[in-house]
Amino acid sequence: MREFPREIRREIGFALHFAQAGDKHPSAKPLRGFGGAGILEVVADFRGDAFRAVYAVRFADAVHVLHVFQKKSKKGIVAPKREMALIRERLKWAEDDHRAASRR
Repeated sequence: MREFPREIRREIGFALHFAQAGDKHPSAKPLRGFGGAGILEVVADFRGDAFRAVYAVRFADAVHVLHVFQKKSKKGIVAPKREMALIRERLKWAEDDHRAASRR
């Protein structure tokens, strides 16, 4: 995310701040394919480029940022399969981490 334009970093950071406070930023939407509103996506446009941040709010005591990326494809609005696979993998890590922390 450090390589993203400053405006995008601020917008995504502001949305994550909302999430940490237990609220939902107006531009955050549930990510399709994850069964509900526990996985949110913020899409920010800058000079014709689309930037995305995907994060999990399904854990009561934590917000897990699963992936941030610049969408390169101009075909449709769906995230590429490679990006979705990475999000699923990182969600599993977050669930495992949360489960382990709950046992402590």
